[in-house]
Amino acid sequence: MSIAKKIFIIFIFLVSIVKGNAEISDSLFMTIGNKPITKSNIVNEIKILLILNNQSYSDENRDVLHELAVNSVIKRSIKELEIEKNNFLEFNQEDFEKELTRLASNIDMDLDTLKNICESNELDFSLIENQVKTGLLWNSLIFELYKGRIQINAEEINEKLIELQNKKEINEFLISEIIIQLVEKNNFKSEAENLINVIKDSGFENAASNLSISESSKNSGDLGWLKGDVITIEVKSIIENTPVGNLSKPILIDDKIVIFKIRDKRKIKNITNLEDAKNQLINDEKIKILNMHAKSHYDKLRRTVSVKYFQ
Repeated sequence: MSIAKKIFIIFIFLVSIVKGNAEISDSLFMTIGNKPITKSNIVNEIKILLILNNQSYSDENRDVLHELAVNSVIKRSIKELEIEKNNFLEFNQEDFEKELTRLASNIDMDLDTLKNICESNELDFSLIENQVKTGLLWNSLIFELYKGRIQINAEEINEKLIELQNKKEINEFLISEIIIQLVEKNNFKSEAENLINVIKDSGFENAASNLSISESSKNSGDLGWLKGDVITIEVKSIIENTPVGNLSKPILIDDKIVIFKIRDKRKIKNITNLEDAKNQLINDEKIKILNMHAKSHYDKLRRTVSVKYFQ
């Protein structure tokens, strides 16, 4: 499909959103803390969801898109409120440019094409840029707050190195995840089914970006290639028994519903530089610890920030 045709098709779908919301004036939709959110903010969020996931709009997925957009705005606004209290935070410009490029490459286009699509659909590209900046500043905030709490268990790292050294081949899995908080244990089945329906209606990446409480949500749930030996035994068994291209069955971990998307599997020869492997294991553990603190910090903020709707 040509770029021009792709832009035109997306434009038609987004025009239908506007027509479907013709009665919308730029009136107040909600407040998040002291931050006002208008109805047009939500429409723009829906546009971003569709464009960044290369998806089409339909009346059937309108309610799901609206829910995803609202959740996305709430999550980001709460982070922005916290970032504003810490105006010393900075982000790396190279990381910013890489993330924008990654967003474009995720939908098989270059950055200029992505900008053109936004312009064609009357979407200010700076809205996407601001989303990326918020994510990077949030990462900086979490690091500043919790860098003193990063404690690596040297014994565990050495044990993993010994295991790596003794293996001729290593299983690797390319996976994505969605993690949501379970409100009541008795509702696990119904909440899991509801999550699966949302994934079917809006796509895994959309659901991960806007519903998942994991830090991987900023990358549409993408965890990249993971070695089998860094995955817990319970999760590894589920991933191994789920065919490529499928979703795992929902599982309950620490009062949270988790679903994985198995994107690919492979075996690689274990030609490992032990020093590099050690550094990678340490880095992975640091990221894991910071992600845990990021989730905990956000959960605390979410409980303290008032969200009020005006409908």
